Amino acid sequence: MTENVTPAELRRAFLSQLAGDFAEAEAGYRRALAAPALADAARRHLIHLLESQHRWDDALRETIAAHEANPQAPELMVHVATALLGLGRYPEAWPLLEARAALPAGSVRPRLNYPEWDGRPVRSLTLWDELGAGDTIQFARFIPDLLARGIKVTLVVRPELAPLMEGLGAEVIAAQGDIRVPQADAWAMMGSLPLRMGVTLDSLPGRTAYLKATPDRLNRWARTLRPTARIGVVTCGKAAHPNDRNRSLPYAAAGFLLSLPGAENLHPEESTLPLTDFAETAAVVQHLDLVISVDTAVAHLAGALGKPCWVLLPWVGEDWRWLHDGRTDSPWYPSLKLYRQPAPGDWATPLRQIAEDIPAFFKKG
Repeated sequence: MTENVTPAELRRAFLSQLAGDFAEAEAGYRRALAAPALADAARRHLIHLLESQHRWDDALRETIAAHEANPQAPELMVHVATALLGLGRYPEAWPLLEARAALPAGSVRPRLNYPEWDGRPVRSLTLWDELGAGDTIQFARFIPDLLARGIKVTLVVRPELAPLMEGLGAEVIAAQGDIRVPQADAWAMMGSLPLRMGVTLDSLPGRTAYLKATPDRLNRWARTLRPTARIGVVTCGKAAHPNDRNRSLPYAAAGFLLSLPGAENLHPEESTLPLTDFAETAAVVQHLDLVISVDTAVAHLAGALGKPCWVLLPWVGEDWRWLHDGRTDSPWYPSLKLYRQPAPGDWATPLRQIAEDIPAFFKKG
């Protein structure tokens, strides 16, 4: 009976979840769904519980139900989009992902005197950087395809990415201070390119490398790097990231990777190398044999450079772009290999596998 479901029962379900009694927690949340005053909170907790168990299809159903109950909530529409993306259902997901612009911390859309691109043929296009640096590197893979269509592309991008993007063939403008954006037929947010270009999981261009370091940076780093440098390592991301607590390695696990022979720390805030922007990091990465990274922009950079990269993925907060099917490869980056936690907090298992794989990798190379 709904009249017997109280906030206290919802709290008990949450405590059961914290204690690891997931079955009792789920039962409590589902009972609370019947009480209108508790339904929204109960469903949020239930979705989190299902995702924490990697019950992705069940979590998607509940997320869709939450969205249907609150169709004007952009965060729920985006949540449905990322849930679909994680399951590889790209055509359904991309339109829903457009709701990100309405989020409180959503992407800043440009104010230009020409229209937003709808995917129809144009002669010139302005692309607007948004989201995280890794997202921009990921979606930059579509710029060569736009150029191949005969479209003149201008990319407005954050300063730390601008030098890296100059090798794509587009005009690059660093978004710093007062900038002058040229006239074009249309503009598009970087994150909207997959929607406008009709990208599916099967149609992703199988490009092994679409970015590269400049010769002058490569020559300079050839003289700067120690001769024994072989492996680039990134053990943590930005602390402000909402899932950084789960994706970054604890001290002992980080120490193991950094103690590998030939390891170089590529985290810009911790490295002894002067990694002032992504173009500098790209030049270092191209000199190395392998990159081992947690889920950060450097993993995207290595993939975009076609460099072998082993990516450590957390169980909690597993990002959509690596897919939720347990695969060890990435359709976005053929040079990447994925090492997934088999349970929350278990870094020992993927690190043990990395330790076993390293000798064979260097023997093969």
